[in-house]
Amino acid sequence: MTAQILNGERIALGIRKTVKQQLKQRARRDMRVPSLAVVLVGEDPASALYVRLKQRDCRLVGIDCHVYHLPASAREVEVRKLVERINADPKVDGILVQLPLPPHINDLNVLNEIEPRKDVDGVTPQNMGMLSLRHPAHRSCTPKGVMTLLEHTGVQLLGAHAVVIGASNHVGRPMGLELLLVGSTVTTAHKFTTNTQEISREADVLVAATGKAGLIQADWVKPGAVVIDVGIEQQPDGSLKGDVDFDAVVNIASWITPVPGGVGPMTRVSLLQNLMDSVNRAPA
Repeated sequence: MTAQILNGERIALGIRKTVKQQLKQRARRDMRVPSLAVVLVGEDPASALYVRLKQRDCRLVGIDCHVYHLPASAREVEVRKLVERINADPKVDGILVQLPLPPHINDLNVLNEIEPRKDVDGVTPQNMGMLSLRHPAHRSCTPKGVMTLLEHTGVQLLGAHAVVIGASNHVGRPMGLELLLVGSTVTTAHKFTTNTQEISREADVLVAATGKAGLIQADWVKPGAVVIDVGIEQQPDGSLKGDVDFDAVVNIASWITPVPGGVGPMTRVSLLQNLMDSVNRAPA
């Protein structure tokens, strides 16, 4: 068996085209251009790269994107006041605080400042809570993107055993909730799980979100499973690797995402979809 490749770049391109058409329709009705505000604190190279990619995606479809870049020394109160000020701007439709923030800043305190409608990253307590209550509003971008990828496989998720490896607030936990929402039986493995490999081998759908390159080997995967690799880690030679040993697992799985080019583009395009939802729900 050789897995079919879930090409996130190709799927994201189609979604961006749809968003671009929506924006053209707005322009024909003389409606203003939607606007995204990104708050970046510090000089983390990975965060800076993610922000540049998000800016590029906005430019490609015709969305205004403004980055507020604060130094790593910025105090938490400064970041919170900035978010509060952006909240109050009626011309801003979406706010994204690039995580992680410097260690002296409490992420949750900052995220709490974002108006839920403008939380296009889907990370505020209210939006996370709505997902847990089975009434999703803005959905966390990476899990949302993963669900879109899974839709393209045509695999039956209702009743499937889905295993999520990783329990972070921005990926693992909302990922499990998304899979529950479509009727999968969900197991979450985390750093305290003692039999992760055994659990992984039982998965019809395996989502790896640990950030540990090459963790998932061929003997972790059930033949015919759908394997979604969320992790991405830069190697000493500059190459990028995911949680999954792609070359080994591609011969076991039925579908697999590459790294790069799998989940990453879908995360970013999910942000654009959330932004358009926010625009459509904006007060008249």
